[in-house]
Amino acid sequence: MMTSKRKLKIGIVGCGAIGSSLANEIVTGLRNSACLVALYDIRLEKSKLLSWQLAKSSNFCVANLETLIKKSDLVIESSCAKAAWEIVRKSLSNGRKVMVMSVGGMVAHLDQLFVLAAKHNAQVYFPSGAISGIDALKAANIDGVRRVVLTTRKHPDAFKGVDYVIKKFKLTGLKKDKVLFAGTAAQAVKYFPQNINVAAVLGLAGIGMHKTKVRIIASPAVRKNIHEILIESKAAKIFTRTENILHPQNPKTSYLAVLSAIATLKQILQPVKIGT
Repeated sequence: MMTSKRKLKIGIVGCGAIGSSLANEIVTGLRNSACLVALYDIRLEKSKLLSWQLAKSSNFCVANLETLIKKSDLVIESSCAKAAWEIVRKSLSNGRKVMVMSVGGMVAHLDQLFVLAAKHNAQVYFPSGAISGIDALKAANIDGVRRVVLTTRKHPDAFKGVDYVIKKFKLTGLKKDKVLFAGTAAQAVKYFPQNINVAAVLGLAGIGMHKTKVRIIASPAVRKNIHEILIESKAAKIFTRTENILHPQNPKTSYLAVLSAIATLKQILQPVKIGT
């Protein structure tokens, strides 16, 4: 007698634009192979609102992170870089799989991350996010990559509330492009924790956070988040340019970042894996 495969139980931490989009996809497009079991946000009203939008009840809401972890097979972190490591640490310590959206929050804890995942036989997933070319970078790096440069252009409004920018620049009324940062990916994720998760993904997939170079530009002429990546390797010279449509609920986030997370979820759920 055939038995149906058990659905993957998913809990989401952080009910902002990304968490909300993922929750909606799980209860609609992925409902045959996954089920949403818990929502948690430090602001309880956000998780309650999302739960009502999804199910006309507060059934998905939980009061704390520990309860969400107990209910879940896979924990999706979609909160912020500052909180990400604690969420990931507790999830891995309980043997749960984790998908990390705030990848920049992992950079200072990479050694612990690998040790915990191996110790508890748990998997960690970093979606490619709002950039293209990660598959080619991973392949080229097998035989050596010499250089990786990321150039990011965003409208000045995308940098509102960023301490590094507030202290150094006046962007109000900006008429032409302004270079806000030029340095390593490690420095970029430190100074722009909510703006440049793609730099962390790029650094981790390739030649490392300290060798990957990043330029961040405030550009009043653009209305999209634009990421250009140059990769020079023994196998190929690769250049990608991604012009991202902004997420309608959060201009600091690219819509492609959400779709990338959904694509990663599908890879987890499906028996056939496509792409590097």
